[in-house]
Amino acid sequence: MGSGQNIQDTRWPAWLNAAALLIASWGVIAALSLRARPGAELVAAGFPPWWGAQRAFLAAASANAAIVRTTAIPALLLVRPDDRDGLSRLRNAGAWLTLDPQAIAACIKADDLKADDLKANRLEIANDLRRR
Repeated sequence: MGSGQNIQDTRWPAWLNAAALLIASWGVIAALSLRARPGAELVAAGFPPWWGAQRAFLAAASANAAIVRTTAIPALLLVRPDDRDGLSRLRNAGAWLTLDPQAIAACIKADDLKADDLKANRLEIANDLRRR
């Protein structure tokens, strides 16, 4: 007690707890609302980010999923899973996420398409999503 040293308190601010809870809640809500439904015709399959496009393609093909489109992120593919147990096969092949395709609409490459083809492909995806 007589040494005169101050003990510094290394607590983090109280608002940081609230911010962490907000971010975690947002993540859980997004995961539950954007997940692919069983029997979905089109699914966005997210593979580990360090996988290249070739490994993601091989994993999707090993799950008997037809590759519909690639995205700007090489490990994220838009696929048509097999009718029976397609989502579980994708997960067993290494997919970390199986999302509703509307969740990744911003990741779809548009620079490879002509303007007319882009409109036609958007209509095709929209029609596929309406059929669900």
